[in-house]
Amino acid sequence: MSFEPFLFVIAAIFMLAGFVKGVIGLGLPTVSMGLLAAIMAPAHALAIVVVPAIVTNVWQTFVGPYLRDILRRLWPLLLGTLAGAWLNAGALTGPYARYVPIALGAVLVIYAAIGLRRVSLQVARRDEKWVGGVVGLVTGMISIATGVQVVPSMPFMQAIGMEKDELVQALGVFFTVATVALAFDLTSSGLLNASTALPGAIALGSSFAGMFAGQAVRARLPAEAFRRWFLLAMILLGLYLAGSAIWKIHLA
Repeated sequence: MSFEPFLFVIAAIFMLAGFVKGVIGLGLPTVSMGLLAAIMAPAHALAIVVVPAIVTNVWQTFVGPYLRDILRRLWPLLLGTLAGAWLNAGALTGPYARYVPIALGAVLVIYAAIGLRRVSLQVARRDEKWVGGVVGLVTGMISIATGVQVVPSMPFMQAIGMEKDELVQALGVFFTVATVALAFDLTSSGLLNASTALPGAIALGSSFAGMFAGQAVRARLPAEAFRRWFLLAMILLGLYLAGSAIWKIHLA
């Protein structure tokens, strides 16, 4: 693919991913990583995803009055995520990097299946800290290898009973921490460099354009129907990524 069409594809992918985030409050890394990994190596896809993800999540972090309470409740989750990212550092460039698309596909399918089944979990207030630490550790290891941070962190934050607006802001806080950890790993691996600046800038602008469009239509669009189709699409995309990677490994 030549350079100009490649940038056009990046713009279209991130506009779609930003639109999804604008409508349902999350999904930018999930959608963009899933689509980009179909046309490039996951490591290079992550290098483009990371900057738009950080900026949009920082913006989401400070939209709301709950930041202090969120940090008080979720600090074990945040520290666990950093620890998991550190323990699994280099997964994208190590000897098992070719298996990353399989892991990404599996994560997408698991995330979507959990969402479709509306699994209802509850974590008692007295257990939040230690459960959050374990969930963060697992999420950090998954995030550093796939760029997807919603499993198992998203079910955990729903299970501790956060209200709608607090949950949206908490997602911004968590995704900011997880994505910054990912950015450090990409930088140390030499993947985040000057060559990703232009694609990253286009991705950032497209993400915000998509987010504003998604927010504008949120009140009129049947959000539940959109959410259901989005999750079904994630299952199909996850199966495609995992299946194509397994096929390539088989042929190698």
